[in-house]
Amino acid sequence: MHWNLFGTHNWLAIILIGFVVGVLARLLKPGRDRMGLIFTTLLGIAGALLAGWFGQQMGWYRPGQPAGFLGALLGAIAILLVVSLFRRRRRLP
Repeated sequence: MHWNLFGTHNWLAIILIGFVVGVLARLLKPGRDRMGLIFTTLLGIAGALLAGWFGQQMGWYRPGQPAGFLGALLGAIAILLVVSLFRRRRRLP
């Protein structure tokens, strides 16, 4: 599998940019999303994967072409929105 997230093969850069994307996605999406540093980083990386896959399906990206920062951010926000739809609301006593 060809891992070219955010235009780099460097895992440290992927983790760092994934964290930044995850933090921005959590700030831009309304509501409270409780997750730690690791899940925030994974959210940003998953957003990049989702945006790259979706962009390839729509013909916007060639295979192996990264989605870019904005695409990853939109993908991460989409993941947060889908998760919030399925998350059960807790009632406080």
